[in-house]
Amino acid sequence: MKRLGVNIDHVATVRNARGEIHPDPYKAALFVKKKGADSITIHLREDRRHIRDLDAKKICSIKKLLVNLEISTNRNIVKNALRIKPKFICIVPENRNEITTEGGLDLKKNKNKIKKIISQFKKKKIRTSLFVNPNIKDIYLSKEIGADCIEIHTGHFSNLIKSKKSFIKEYLKIKKCAILASKIGVEVHAGHGLDFKSTKILTKINEIVEFNIGHFIIGESIFYGLPFVIKKFKRIIKN
Repeated sequence: MKRLGVNIDHVATVRNARGEIHPDPYKAALFVKKKGADSITIHLREDRRHIRDLDAKKICSIKKLLVNLEISTNRNIVKNALRIKPKFICIVPENRNEITTEGGLDLKKNKNKIKKIISQFKKKKIRTSLFVNPNIKDIYLSKEIGADCIEIHTGHFSNLIKSKKSFIKEYLKIKKCAILASKIGVEVHAGHGLDFKSTKILTKINEIVEFNIGHFIIGESIFYGLPFVIKKFKRIIKN
């Protein structure tokens, strides 16, 4: 059964715009779970531009809520994550001036560092995923350094679809990587830039078992409401 993870970072973005307490990401986590999300994703960035430490701590303490905490390899962030102890962690690249995550991890360059971090999380029995580009070498490296899962960066694929350009080549790259990862025992997730159309196309790849979607869900909910948007994604993923 394919799963839907809902990223609620931009609930915190709206809250932070006024420097007040509303809307509350903690309440958002409970709400989207109630409306059908299989898990919640939050990104504890180094600059705390949306989710903050207290948000992460409160959300990860919710019983029977599966929380996927996205973090960089920054030493202090890793320490915080070990204290917070979410069910799942996804290690992502993070550049100080980026608006959003711009690509997958450079596993070749950071192999040893990431391997040590994964080892720390394994001792705490935290499922660890790596955010990677659809690249065969990165799939093998992910397995080599001990990742439980990979999340394939679908940003380029999604942008091609939105621009009404040919996406077949990128789709086949994602499919090839998903098949290989599943074959060697690494669970496959997908995320970044996904909307209704791009998600529906990727559901044809049976090896992808989890879709993590945030910006589009929160944005579309301004017009149609969170329950409607989540329900529509669940229907797309199920089919």
